[in-house]
Parts: sequence; structure tokens; C-alpha cells
Amino acid sequence: MPPEPPVPPSPGREDPYAPVRTRGYAGLLVMAALLGVPVSAIAFGFLALVAELQSLTYTELPKALGFEGTPSWWPLPLLGAAGLLVGTAVRRLPGGGGHRPAEGLVSTGAPAPADLPGIVLAALVSLGAGAVLGPEAPLIALGGGVAVWAANRLRPGLAPDARALVGASGSFAAVSALLGSPLLGAFLLMEAAGLAGPMLGVVLVPGLLSAGVGALIFTGLGSWTGLGTYSLKLGEVPRAADPDVAEFGWALVLGVAAAFAGVGVRRLALALQKRVERRTVAATAVLGSAVGALALVYAETSGRDGSEVLYSGEHELGGLLSGSAAYSVGTLLLLIVCKSLAYCTSLSCFRGGPVFPAMFVGAVGGIALSHLPGLHPTAGFAMGVGAMCVAMLRLPMTSVLLATLLLGKEGLTVMPLVIVSVVVAYVVTLRLAPVPVDRRGPEAV
Repeated sequence: MPPEPPVPPSPGREDPYAPVRTRGYAGLLVMAALLGVPVSAIAFGFLALVAELQSLTYTELPKALGFEGTPSWWPLPLLGAAGLLVGTAVRRLPGGGGHRPAEGLVSTGAPAPADLPGIVLAALVSLGAGAVLGPEAPLIALGGGVAVWAANRLRPGLAPDARALVGASGSFAAVSALLGSPLLGAFLLMEAAGLAGPMLGVVLVPGLLSAGVGALIFTGLGSWTGLGTYSLKLGEVPRAADPDVAEFGWALVLGVAAAFAGVGVRRLALALQKRVERRTVAATAVLGSAVGALALVYAETSGRDGSEVLYSGEHELGGLLSGSAAYSVGTLLLLIVCKSLAYCTSLSCFRGGPVFPAMFVGAVGGIALSHLPGLHPTAGFAMGVGAMCVAMLRLPMTSVLLATLLLGKEGLTVMPLVIVSVVVAYVVTLRLAPVPVDRRGPEAV
């Protein structure tokens, strides 16, 4: 039987993998690997500076002023003053302080070099003063902006598509070790950018290369400096039992509850953001003080440290899971309320990322429900993390991976439960979201 003749390409259809076969793409891979080194080092320095600022503002400064410890009221004036600085940076500096976290984790491309100082300043003050946000969004912007700036210096006249790819690779490198795995950071950026089809591979390969190099740099700098890697990880993880029918029922409950909670936090944050935009500096200072007041209420009511309400919460996840027996149901419920309100308030005015606080709120909710029959704390923790993440971020694959890889081998045991809770939360969240209005008119249909 004679071989069939080759099928000619369809008219107007381009080969989506053509860029990969070019010499220029190989050059971009080399550039991505080389740029991964300085970008990841800058990202490591940013995280180290945030940690130092947090220690300075909440430990060293009170001590220098004569206090034996940090007073429970300390966050109130500190976050108010931080609000003045952040509001001024957002209002006066180019770039508006960067990504507005109340709008979710969205990909807007690499910022211009002139925008980077304002983005870094707003994020450093926000995170250093204890705003309830994470560092991932500023790192994504910083990594992409630095990579594009450096690429333009190395190869002037770089094509727009190549600049976009280099910027994405820089962002990959910047968050390579933050979430505990370079692969997890890659999934986060891919879902946030909405990449699919052939373009996924075109962008993913240099991004993964930069992420791998970045993870090595993070590890090396952490060991050399003795500061650690600032990577998301848990210490002791209680052993999880095999899932049963009761826990699958709890997965449905957690998914629905997280969807309503996430939509509520997001809507309140967006409503507050509209008011902040009218008087940015004053409103940010007032809302900063409100975050500090929530920490004060929690500390005075529960007798625990108000820092559990502040910050992004990733460093407290391990202690929360291993020491869950030390929290009463009332304390957990109070923590959920105060942390959620501080979270949506921070989303509306400060600068940072939405991922880690969503994980913390979901984890507290899952552990609170584990006090009821039929739910193991480890399973509740994992399902809460995944469900709340997808409710806030609408990134289902990333949410499943965050919740399961975080628990190590125990994550494999609870993965079916996490998938159910994430899918339920994702579908309910989309059902609760307003339907986009097509304003093009009937002639566009």
C-alpha cells in the first residue's frame, strides 16, 4: 500500500512550535538561565529584607523604646504610620505601587523599570509592618521587571514577544523556591497567565529553566548566609488516616463554606478599595490602624499573640497544624474572623500577594471543623487550604498542589479529599460571581 502523501498545512494556519525550532529560541533559553541567577538573588534579598524589617518593627523598636516586650497595642500605630507611607508611594510614585491584591493574582506583564522603586517600597513597608499579605505578587513583578531591564541591556531591540518571554522567566525565577517547589511556582504563574495549548510549552520551558536555576540560588544563598531559604514548608505533620465517607462529606461542606467566605472577603476588599482610591493616603492610614486594632482585639480576647492576625501566615502554618490541640474552638473562630477582616482590609489598600493569607484562613477553618466528628485535623487543614485558595485565586490546579505538596507524603493520602473540596469551592465561587456583561451590543453576536 503506497504511503499517503503529506497533508499540506491549512491556509492561514501557522506552526505554533515554530519559535522553538529557531536559533533565537535557544539563545533565549541561555539568557533565561543566566538571568535566573541575579533575579533569584535579588528576590532572596527582598525576602531577607522583609524578615529584617518585621524583626525591627516588632521586636527591636519596642525594645529600643524601653518596653520589655511588644505591647499588644503596638500594631495599631505602627500600621497606621505604614499606611501613610504606602498611601504616599501609591499616590505619588510611578506605577501606583504595583499590583492591587484585591483584584486577585493576575498577570499584567513585566512592569517598566521606572515603576520598580515604587512597587518595591510599597511592598516592603506593607509586609515589614505586618499587613496581611504575602510576598508573591511583588516578587513576580520584581523578577519580571528586572529580567526585562537586563535583557534590554544585553540585547537592545529585543522583539516584544521575546521580552514577554524573558519577563515571564524572570518571574518564574523570583518565586522559584517561595512556594516550596519550583514546579509549584511554575503552575501558579501558568494558571494566573491563562496559558494553554502550544503556547504553554513555548513559555514553560524557559520559565522552568529559570525556576530551576533560581531554586538552586535560593538554596545556596540560604545555606551561605545562614538565613534559610524563605520557602514554604511545614515541620511536623500529623499522620493522616485514609479518607472515608464522612470526610468526603466534609469536603463538600468545606468547599461550599470556603466559596462563600472567599467571595465575601473579595467583595468587601473591592468595596473598600473603591473608597481608598478617593483619598489614598488618609484612607490607607486609617485602614492600617484598623488592621492593628483587629490584632489587638484578638490578643486581648484570646490571650494569644496578636501576630497570629498579622503577616501573611505562612510561617505560622506549621505550628498551627502541629499545635492544633492548644486552640479552643472559640479561639479558632475568633482567629478566623479577625484574620479574614484584616486580610480583606489589607487587600484593599496595602501592596502584596493574596496567596498565603488565604491558605492560613482556610487552614484555621479546616482545623476548627475537625473538632466535630468525622474529620481528622490533617485532612481538615489540607482541604481548608485548597478550598480557600481556589475561592480567592480561582486557580484550581495550583490550589490542589499547594494543599497536597505542603503536607509531604501525608498530602498523597488526603489528595482525593482536597480535589473534591477544591472542585466544589471553584464551581460555587464561579456561580456566586457576577456574570460578565457583554457591552458590545447585539451586532457583535
